[in-house]
Amino acid sequence: MLAFVLRRIAATVPVLVIVALIVFLMLRLAPGDPAAAILGDYASSDAIKSVRARLGLEQSIPIQFFQWSARLLGGDLGESYFLKQSVAGLIAQRIEPTLSLAALTLAMTVLIAVPLGVIAAWRHGGWLDRSLMGFSVLGFSIPSFVIAYVLIWAVSLKLGWLPVQGYARLGEGLLPWLRHLLLPSIALSIIFVALIARVTRAAVAEALTEDYVRTARAKGVSEARVLVRHALANAAVPVVTVIGIGIALLIGGVVVTETVFAIPGLGQLTVDAVLSRDYPLIQAITLFFSFVYVLVNLLVDLSYLLLDPRIRY
Repeated sequence: MLAFVLRRIAATVPVLVIVALIVFLMLRLAPGDPAAAILGDYASSDAIKSVRARLGLEQSIPIQFFQWSARLLGGDLGESYFLKQSVAGLIAQRIEPTLSLAALTLAMTVLIAVPLGVIAAWRHGGWLDRSLMGFSVLGFSIPSFVIAYVLIWAVSLKLGWLPVQGYARLGEGLLPWLRHLLLPSIALSIIFVALIARVTRAAVAEALTEDYVRTARAKGVSEARVLVRHALANAAVPVVTVIGIGIALLIGGVVVTETVFAIPGLGQLTVDAVLSRDYPLIQAITLFFSFVYVLVNLLVDLSYLLLDPRIRY
């Protein structure tokens, strides 16, 4: 297993290099000029040319890429063009809200979706099963930002139960932290609940038709133990796989959700960086999200060893 882990870690290097190269080229080839964004609409061509030279944008794209790569290998993520601060420092300032939102959303999703999928499989063909299928279609069809605005209107503006926007750091207290994150987490989790519940329902329903389940029932094992210990345990691999896939969707959803709820996290920072053409900031955040996703995939692969002893690497 150690050899497998080392191979997977080594495989992340070319993946991150390819991601870095693609993002770098897309930013340079896309319309727009960071110097013009910094100076404003009424800047002269000479002033724009001076800023471009100061930022190193007058050099050829290969030279820019190799210079940036060399700084990156030295642990230097660069300085934000627009904010004039260290990129690493900006990411460190904004990482807590994003991780908090992602962790709470993931916890809510798993705690709701997995039991819902198990019960739907147990009552296959019943009203709960049909309701889950309808909810899945609805959850996939409605964008998360639409759900967010509906929740803001209903829960915050009409009922006044939760704050509309903003973020309270965990150090300010658990209750304020939870009050500010609960609404965006619900808006973000609906699509993931639909996805994971549907996959869980299909995997558990298939497991319930196996001989070992009929044997367990014939021995008089309680239905709850049959569902959890026999059916869900043997259906865990596809469930964990789709949870890992959901994290990739979660990264994209965080960007939109943080913008809607004005949460000062990496998602909001990404939007601001894109609008201001802040190349170093966009590149660093993209690499960070890519590394997180690669790490999650590695953890999912390793979890297969615990979930299914027949799997060997």
